[in-house]
Formats: sequence, C-alpha cells, structure tokens
Amino acid sequence: MIIVRSPLRITLGGGGTDLPSYYRDHGGFLIAGAIDRYVYITLHETFVEDLIVKYSSLERVSHASELKHPIVREAFSFLKMDGRRLELTSMADIPAGTGLGSSGSFTTALLKALHSHNKHLVHPQELAEQACHIEIDRLGEPIGKQDQYIAAYGGVTCFRFAEDGAVEAAPLRMSSEARDNLEDNLVLFFTGYSRKASSILAEQDTKTKSSEKSMVENLHYVKDLGLRSKEALEAGSLADFGSLMHEHWQYKKRRSSGMSNPVIDEWYGLALRNGAIGGKLIGAGGGGFLMFYTEEKLRLRHAMREAGLTEVRYRFDCEGTKVVV
Repeated sequence: MIIVRSPLRITLGGGGTDLPSYYRDHGGFLIAGAIDRYVYITLHETFVEDLIVKYSSLERVSHASELKHPIVREAFSFLKMDGRRLELTSMADIPAGTGLGSSGSFTTALLKALHSHNKHLVHPQELAEQACHIEIDRLGEPIGKQDQYIAAYGGVTCFRFAEDGAVEAAPLRMSSEARDNLEDNLVLFFTGYSRKASSILAEQDTKTKSSEKSMVENLHYVKDLGLRSKEALEAGSLADFGSLMHEHWQYKKRRSSGMSNPVIDEWYGLALRNGAIGGKLIGAGGGGFLMFYTEEKLRLRHAMREAGLTEVRYRFDCEGTKVVV
C-alpha cells in the first residue's frame, strides 16, 4: 500500500495575484504557509480487474476514463494509466470548501501516489506544475497556482508568478524566533460556512480578463501588500504584518459582493475588539476559516468561542507532499 499526504495551506499575503488572468499581464507574488492538516491518498493493488475509487462517493469502473471524479479521471489520463487492479481512497483532516486549498492538496497527493506506484521520482516543481495543468488547463477551473505549489513544497514560501507562466519558489527568510511567534500568534476559526471557490474566483477572473480597472488596481495593491508583508515578516515586525492583514482584508472584500456577509463582518469586528491586530478570510472568500494575528490569544479565543466559532490549531508543515508509507 502507498499512503501519501499533502498539506493544506494558509495565505499570508498577495492572494489572488496567482490567477493567470492577472499574472500573465502583470506578474504575481504571494506568500503561503503549509500547515499540518492534510489530504491523504491511499493506493494499492487488488485482485479484481476494475478500478475502485473511494471519496465522498464510491466508483467502480473498468477503465479510468469512465470515472465521474474529474481530477482523478484526468490524472490517470495524463499519466496514461488505465487504473486496472487498483483501489484508491482519499481522506482529509478538514472538509473541502473551507478555503485551505484542499483541491490543490488532493491533486498533488494523487499525482504523487500514482508516480510512486509507477516508480517515478518527481520534483516538487514538476509535481505542482502537473497538478496545475490538470486543474487549470485540462479541467478549465478559474483558479490560481498557489495551492498546488505550496502543497508540493511545504514550508512558509514566497512564490513569484512570471508573465510566461513560470513559477519561482523561495523560502521566507525569517528568524527561528519570529517564525515560532508567527505560528503561535496566527489563529484559525471555522465560520461554519463552506463554499466552492471557483464561483468567487470566476468573477475575479472575468473582471481581470476584461481589464476592469478597479479589479486590476485592487490586485496591484494586494501584490504590493504581499511584498510589504514579506518585508515585515523577514524583519520580525509581526504586529506590522497583522496590520497589513487587516488592510488586505479591506481590499479583498471589494473584489466580490460574495466575499463576506454580515455575520462574518460581525465576527471580524468582535475579533478586533478582543485583541486581534488584523485578519481575513482564508481562500477565495464567502466562508471557510477566519485567520487573525493576535498577541492576546487567550482573550481572542475566549471571545470567538463564546460567539460559537471552533478554533483549529496547527503548526507549519515543512515537508510538503510526501509518501509516508
């Protein structure tokens, strides 16, 4: 049996500039952190001719091309595998649709498992690019590249997206003390809302492709905030980073009417009144997880728990997508 895990992620700055509709004209930049909450793929050979795939549904087919699950079907097709006599199962620590990049983590884990089955070594850069090819090029999803890349690489990593589609990855150069403090002071709360990111990202994608001035200028500013966040984090100025998160959220909300809602806005205000310096919704918006930077963790946790939100504690993952068995 092969077991692969791929980390979920949080975005620390510049989110949204990784969509092709933006970086192909302007170049993109963002910072993301992989966390120790994972998507798992198990793969093993069976004694039956069919391919069996278990996720939220169960599929048993004679050939991978007959699968309904689009990512699994396209991954087998991309690697020219028919899937016969294989059983594949997926599990996750946190449900899909919560803004932590589960689709990209799923795709990188799946590809890593299939490559491992084929006895192929694959570099994180190649793994991420293949995952992007499947989701963006073959399936036409209006998404960016950060989820696949941070899942493949792990760590707290800066990504630059060139106009020609090339992606450059480099670790965020923080001191050990600053990194530990960042890990301790960034807190995640589940809003209870799940949503499909593509609906919100499609709106951003359409407006950017049509060169709508307000959307492009918004993303210019968010990219600059990402670069300023990099400077603050590498200088160990974590409170300044928290303030930049707050500024980022104000700009992010302007991209779509579905980015937030009155209940989320109320929770955000509650957090600011109880020790949060800044925060935002992780992912495309509309639901999922609220992330805050605070230096008064106990006060903030108590207030958000009283409001009915569930905290998910985590540490950063430094290994990226890997075969664990």
